[in-house]
Amino acid sequence: MKNVVRRNFDASVDAYTTYERRTNRFTSLARLLAAEMSTRPDGRLGTVLDAGAGTGVSTRVFAETAADTIALDISREMLREIDSAARLQADFDHLPLSDQSVDGVAFTASLFLVPDPATAVREAARVLRPDGVVGAVAPLGWFCPDDTDVFEQFERESRSPSDTSTLQDALASDFSTTTGTWRFSTTAENIRLFHAIPAMAARLYPKLDTEQRVRQAHELLGALDGTFEQRWRWVIGVPE
Repeated sequence: MKNVVRRNFDASVDAYTTYERRTNRFTSLARLLAAEMSTRPDGRLGTVLDAGAGTGVSTRVFAETAADTIALDISREMLREIDSAARLQADFDHLPLSDQSVDGVAFTASLFLVPDPATAVREAARVLRPDGVVGAVAPLGWFCPDDTDVFEQFERESRSPSDTSTLQDALASDFSTTTGTWRFSTTAENIRLFHAIPAMAARLYPKLDTEQRVRQAHELLGALDGTFEQRWRWVIGVPE
């Protein structure tokens, strides 16, 4: 399973970059998450582990306010795009860090991509200092103006390996949490671009190979038109 995830993201660098240049979505999510994680007495984070750093979009955001950043990702090809921070190729189940070694762990649009977020959360709790903070963001979906799910018309779900409620429960089992929802206006073309990322096209067609799933996603969404709302759930956790 981890090898499949790694290959998915190794093949996603160019499409991921195209989507981000068009929408600035992951930068926006990282800025919002960083602001929530920095709501603490000194207003500043020390060392932040960017867990699921991708091409470094979120790492660069956290570097603006953190004393130090560590970019971690399962994909070597994604990490090649980062030259502004320490880089670690690893998965969330076995973080190559010492106990109580970081002040923040940020899962910016990444924790929902693992089948067992509880294991990842326990690892985050292990490496976090007693006064640290963990943050995560997960998609709630895309919605039409009448509040119906965009994908209802296609009778197909754009589904994460772990749903948002599972992610929230995992964080709440190890931390005292607060949550909220961010809403973004988006377009049909941006929804198509999101699902043109091979790792995200797997949300629609997980059993197809890379080229097939991207092609199928493009065909499925080809006639989609209009303006929609994309919603993301954020969760902030602190040790109890």
